[in-house]
Amino acid sequence: MKIFHLSAECYPVAKVGGLADVVGALPKYQNLAGLQAAVVMPYYDRKFTQENEFDVVFTAVTLLNTRRLYFEILKEKTDKLGFELFLVRIPGLLDRENVYSYPDEREQFIAFQLAFLDWISYSQQTPDIIHCHDHHSGLVPFLLYHSKLYKRLANVPTVFTIHNGQYHGAFGWEHFQYLPEIDPASTGLLDWAGGINPLAAAVKCSWLYTTVSPTYLRELTINSNGLEYLFYIERAKGYGIINGIDTEVWNPLKDPMIPSHFNTKTLAKGKQLNKETLCTRFGLDASKPLFTFIGRLVIEKGADLLPEAIDRTLAQYGDEVNFFILGSGDKDMELALLELKAKYPGRCNVFIGYDESLAHVVYAGADFLMMPSRVEPCGLNQLYSLRYGTMPLVRSTGGLIDSVIDFGDEGGYGIRFNQVSVDDICHAINRAAALYQNQPQLQILRKRMMALDFSWDRSAKEYINLYESLNPLI
Repeated sequence: MKIFHLSAECYPVAKVGGLADVVGALPKYQNLAGLQAAVVMPYYDRKFTQENEFDVVFTAVTLLNTRRLYFEILKEKTDKLGFELFLVRIPGLLDRENVYSYPDEREQFIAFQLAFLDWISYSQQTPDIIHCHDHHSGLVPFLLYHSKLYKRLANVPTVFTIHNGQYHGAFGWEHFQYLPEIDPASTGLLDWAGGINPLAAAVKCSWLYTTVSPTYLRELTINSNGLEYLFYIERAKGYGIINGIDTEVWNPLKDPMIPSHFNTKTLAKGKQLNKETLCTRFGLDASKPLFTFIGRLVIEKGADLLPEAIDRTLAQYGDEVNFFILGSGDKDMELALLELKAKYPGRCNVFIGYDESLAHVVYAGADFLMMPSRVEPCGLNQLYSLRYGTMPLVRSTGGLIDSVIDFGDEGGYGIRFNQVSVDDICHAINRAAALYQNQPQLQILRKRMMALDFSWDRSAKEYINLYESLNPLI
């Protein structure tokens, strides 16, 4: 079964968020299960492309309205990621360093999709499944079935995965001319709220769509930035599959990014050694409970509430707790956290930015991970923290509901709270601080966390079952 995954991100080629982690792992595990899965993504001038070798396997010209765009399809030579990796390079358009935020981003991703379709069409390939991820590839299902240019591929099943339904990639009808000739009767499939909406088009046109957790599938009908009714009427072809994690990359027994390896048998000593390394580097006290946050400092993640929650907690507990924040985003949030660092030296530290190696050390060394998210389609941070025996403190939403059971409930191992509020965050921290004083119970819960199976083996099999349901002959 030949599968093409289309995505704007893929770890370790280019990563901005969890999308990259999923696309960098799912195809590998599908290949291990016997499929032939490949990833197609835009070319970025980054460390991975600079340090690895590629073959040019196809060249052609695609049209963006009247603009002729020469493009190349590059294939990584060694399949070192566990799958075939193809990059679409368009000089002057898809050959830049960053993934997002260019003024012509709309043109970039439309051109990416057109180049992909031209490539598989002109080269006479017929994949068994085309799996599109988020709005950056959301026009592909529509174009496959409603453009005369790609009619040869009109029977290829498409699957569309929504990693974050808040972002649609919408643009005005004045840019309709960027698309190739299509059936005029089908233009309504592109429309939502008076504009062209790639995410909405993909939900309408794909054979089925998935979300990255079962709860998020339900939540899209009540919170999807204007697409709530669409998700309600299309709910019959929606499936929720919680993401997995790459247990080869995230393995505390072998992780090359952490100073001290450990498993469930050496858990207490191993975590403490990692904690001491982390605390020594950032001037914190390794004998005290360490609370952390890793991620984007944005309202969606509830990061706007962290400064007040941390301030209140440190005022309450004095020097009995530590906080460490790793992330970047909203400048006001960054400033507020840096002010706390200055206000509470030795008790609160902040690293503005993102460092993959440091993140691994934080997961390995911290005691608790805070995730007060307003929206969390799946969340991967809580899965990483569980793998390393770090208890997640999460707000009950999306995939956090599906992956974290409160330790007060049967079989539980984490802490959940219901409201996006400083009061609820502080209450969760208080529960965690009290639990920290009961080290025997905490060690039992840590071992329970580490024994959980959130691997891609399980999730990849669910995707394979969906593929087979679309085309039982393959």
